[in-house]
Amino acid sequence: MGQTIIEKIISNHCGKPVKPGDIVDIVIDVRLARDFGGANVVKNLEENNLEINDPDKTFFTFDCNPGGSDQKYAANQQICRLFARKTGVKVYDVNRGIGTHIAIDEGLAYPGCTLVSTDSHANILGAIGAFGQGMGDQDIAYAWSSGKVWFEVPQTIKIILKGKPSDNITPKDVVLRLLKHFGANGLLGFSAELYGDYIENLDLSGRITIASMATEMGAITLLFPPSEDVINYCKQVSGKMFSPVYSDEDAKYEDVIEIDLSDMKPLISLPGNPENVVEVQSIKDQKIDSVFIGSCTNGRYEDMLTVARILKDRKVAPGVVLKIVPSTDAIWKRCLQDGLIEIFKKAGALVSNAGCAGCADGQVGQNGPNEVTVSTGNRNFSGKQGKGAVYLASPETAAASAVSGVITSVDKIFEKPVTFPILKSTRISFQKNKVEFSSSKETVIEGRVWIIPIDNIDTDMIFHNRHLAITRIEEMGKFTFGNLKGWEDFPQKAQRGDIIITGKNFGAGSSRQQAVDCFKSLGIGAIIAESFGAIYERNAINAAFPILKGNLKQILKDGDLVKIDFSSGIVTKISTGEIFQIKPFSDVQMNIYKRGGLLIKD
Repeated sequence: MGQTIIEKIISNHCGKPVKPGDIVDIVIDVRLARDFGGANVVKNLEENNLEINDPDKTFFTFDCNPGGSDQKYAANQQICRLFARKTGVKVYDVNRGIGTHIAIDEGLAYPGCTLVSTDSHANILGAIGAFGQGMGDQDIAYAWSSGKVWFEVPQTIKIILKGKPSDNITPKDVVLRLLKHFGANGLLGFSAELYGDYIENLDLSGRITIASMATEMGAITLLFPPSEDVINYCKQVSGKMFSPVYSDEDAKYEDVIEIDLSDMKPLISLPGNPENVVEVQSIKDQKIDSVFIGSCTNGRYEDMLTVARILKDRKVAPGVVLKIVPSTDAIWKRCLQDGLIEIFKKAGALVSNAGCAGCADGQVGQNGPNEVTVSTGNRNFSGKQGKGAVYLASPETAAASAVSGVITSVDKIFEKPVTFPILKSTRISFQKNKVEFSSSKETVIEGRVWIIPIDNIDTDMIFHNRHLAITRIEEMGKFTFGNLKGWEDFPQKAQRGDIIITGKNFGAGSSRQQAVDCFKSLGIGAIIAESFGAIYERNAINAAFPILKGNLKQILKDGDLVKIDFSSGIVTKISTGEIFQIKPFSDVQMNIYKRGGLLIKD
């Protein structure tokens, strides 16, 4: 009995013939870990005293958060860098782009090889007829230390794409057609091979687009028999001699499915479920706020070139934000060299550094509540690309929609873009705090003292910038002093009504209001400092949060109970009756305090 492509690849990498259902150890040719999961791979290796099997086959790829704009990603990336320095593992750092694309374009992977990564879309390697798999941190750590992983040989389904689609049908439309046919689990646990005239004539970029969405159908992989062009490209970039793998004529398939492409029209996935696919024209004129073009699905040079042709001599519709992210730095540079970046910028697009972008939390491409986005990514699960509604479409549909201001296909671009109406009576709805944090407006308060004898406590120490996206006051308290050494547990110890006494220049640094509101969240009664940062002082006064100037940190001690009169500036130590004078509220501060804040009308 002959073998399918996946059966042959696995047989070649375990040293014996296999059949579906066999569980074998597979030698892994290329072993990747991203910034997402990479630090945990390191943790697993070091905690179990495991060595690297072959550093020359082992790589870090930082693609989820290029630039380390998120503190946790930055920390994880540095953990990986330090580990790489002592082990010889190579790092494709934040300036390089998406790891699976790098693996193809730099010749790490080649037809017939095996690759694992902490990327669930590692099966994109099916585009070159290779076996790629996304795996968890422990699997990857094992592969790094042993050079192999166990795997169950999947059954294979043969998919034949029949008919010739019209010229305005793209590979993204085709994979959305497959997704509509199979749904989210129609290929669950299967390997699938793709055949037909359309497939034979498809370039590498188109194969990557289709292969990248295998995961969205539940497939282990979508495998393309390598074309001559793909083989020549892989030989050129890898410098290796390899034998591409094809299925045998008598290979056994679990099923053979034919899908007709001849009557296709441009397709789009509705928000929330990639498999909820409809024709673009069925939702035409849907107003949009933003467009994202990029990701491992549609960040290739060919995608960029197509978008540039649509944007040339056009402008992004007023009020619409267009974000474009090439998949690798090499593609970015080619776009710059060929004038594509200039076209993008003239059209009004934001062009970011190469990486996963909108698919990964923390980089360009995220959207906000109620924002309607057209994305070329592979997933539009709720919350995946932000808090708005995400439609999945081809780069052509995305670019056409960006200049039209509404969802439309490339053959129906609006001559005059649709703009947002001015709705003077419309109010933006904000979720109200569950707890009222405004002061009781009592001008005399009592509370327990906390002495923090430190000068120049800045706003990053008070409320770190990694939490700045938080807007609800009730959520802020638990992060108070989270970056002040020795005081990280203050939120757990503080009680409502407590009074902080500290040194000079409290609240130095940024203008972030959260550095005031976190104390309101905890119910802190007041802060007495020798002096305050200028912006911080204004923020606190305007928020009706009691701050006063005085030097009491050498006079009082932790736990003392005191009474403070804001109008007179008299501080009384309740246990002894001792009285201390500090600067009272000014008339302006008292007026704002009694009103409950600068923006509260009398």
